[in-house]
Amino acid sequence: MLDDEDRKRPMASMLSHEEDRRKARRLQRLVDFALAVIRQGNLSLEEVHRLVEGVRQYAYREYPDKKETYELLYTPRFRRAVVEKYGMQ
Repeated sequence: MLDDEDRKRPMASMLSHEEDRRKARRLQRLVDFALAVIRQGNLSLEEVHRLVEGVRQYAYREYPDKKETYELLYTPRFRRAVVEKYGMQ
């Protein structure tokens, strides 16, 4: 027979998984928004760097053990957007 602790474990696991999905979607929306602002906005290069750094710091806070993953996935996307908009490497 299941006691209360056994019943709570699957629900806690489901809630944790859902929270992880929400965090991932939030980061993806933030990255997409920042990329759109870079491509369509009228920001100075300094403002772009601050925006990118802000997104990076947010990701590092939310996923402290995934910094390398962030750098592999998102840094090249930001770099491409800056090159496209400002014509520099």
